[in-house]
Amino acid sequence: MTQWQSAPWSAGQRVALRIEYDGAAFHGWQAQPHLDCTTVQETLERALAGIAGGRSIRVHCAGRTDTGVHGYGQIVHFDDPVGRAPKAWVMGTNSALPDSVRVHWAHPVPDSFHARHSAYARRYRYIIANTAVRPAHLVHRVSWYRRPLDADTMHRAAQVLVGEQDFSAFRASQCQSSTPWRSLTEIAVWRRGDFVIIDIEANAFLHHMVRNIAGSLLLVGAGLKPAPWIAELLAGKDRTVAADTASGSGLYLVAVRYSGEFDLPQTPEGPSWLTGFV
Repeated sequence: MTQWQSAPWSAGQRVALRIEYDGAAFHGWQAQPHLDCTTVQETLERALAGIAGGRSIRVHCAGRTDTGVHGYGQIVHFDDPVGRAPKAWVMGTNSALPDSVRVHWAHPVPDSFHARHSAYARRYRYIIANTAVRPAHLVHRVSWYRRPLDADTMHRAAQVLVGEQDFSAFRASQCQSSTPWRSLTEIAVWRRGDFVIIDIEANAFLHHMVRNIAGSLLLVGAGLKPAPWIAELLAGKDRTVAADTASGSGLYLVAVRYSGEFDLPQTPEGPSWLTGFV
């Protein structure tokens, strides 16, 4: 069964979607009806409701991205209230969405599937333009840091973060998670021309965790802090002594991992220009 199958699913079928969006256009993922702002969730739900004949649809996502953060491999699920064909959920929804949001595929999943709770890992990529002048054509697409960065030193310093650990030092004060413990399985930092890339994968992330790690690694890469400082921050568990939160502009949710039992379509980890940074 593919997203282009013409036959409709039955009403009540749980559907997973892969969503791509430009975070610069939105005040984050999560719907905030009490605020006068535009979010990805509200924008997507309105478009889906149009395909469902005006019936309200609530989507659940794999990771709630912040303002300015981009989604490439974001996964959501919802329950089809009317029974529509996959093509309607892809092509029809896209026709009602702004250019900054796109549905790439729709796939039937069992009722046991949950975009957030069924995921066993998420992968983010943070891209920094390390140039004397901020690049105009990549505004809101990458972060920017003027001081020269030593990516090799950043990579070595970051390896102390691998493992199941208390990440309180990199947790936003408004984080609502019941525990600061996360299992970080991989982090890599490298340079590609004028760009420095941080790739990080974990079972889940605390609020601002990736951007807080990036902010501290930038100070190490610039020689403003020694490499062992990252280990000291981790052990100290004190957010107030770590670096400022890095900009959301260069951050991409590139992949969400699920068990093969759900048979979700394969998704490249970023568009062609983004996957070039590997």
